[in-house]
Amino acid sequence: MATTLGGTQAGLSQPRSIQLPGIVLGVGLGGFVDGILLHQLLQWHHMLTSTNQDHIGVKYYNPHTVSGLEMNTVWDGIFHTVCWLAVLCGLSILYSRVTHNRRRVWTSRVLWGWTLVGWGLFNLVEGALDHHILGIHHVYAGDGQVWWDIGFLVFGALLVAGGYLLQRSGQPFDPNAPADRQANRPG
Repeated sequence: MATTLGGTQAGLSQPRSIQLPGIVLGVGLGGFVDGILLHQLLQWHHMLTSTNQDHIGVKYYNPHTVSGLEMNTVWDGIFHTVCWLAVLCGLSILYSRVTHNRRRVWTSRVLWGWTLVGWGLFNLVEGALDHHILGIHHVYAGDGQVWWDIGFLVFGALLVAGGYLLQRSGQPFDPNAPADRQANRPG
């Protein structure tokens, strides 16, 4: 059993105090990877590129026209704003919870494991919702798009599993412990 400031939690080997900020950071950073890599650099999709075949009746904005690209860019910007707010919230929660030895938390496997879990959760929720349920865009539209969408979900599940294992391999990090109590613990 792991002991935290709030008591004992059965089955957890790490304090939960940096779990929430790690996951929220991961959601925001995972969204940025999606938005920057898939939307902007590779230009595989934008937020509304498949609304001509969606499941909810959103107006289609053809990304190959100036007006369609403008509307998709606006929605990509809204998406990036949400990602930015998630990163700011994650950092704020982390800063409020880590009161000593703040530099050491950035090398903690626990934090980075939870961050990978957050990125994976982003992929799973965004992939299921936008690609499958709403159908507003796909990872790579066209022939075989379902396989790209499934691959995105599988990658998300692997990030969750890998992140969980990574955080379990780290030493418990008590964010409120003075630096001298944490000095001899590997991350």
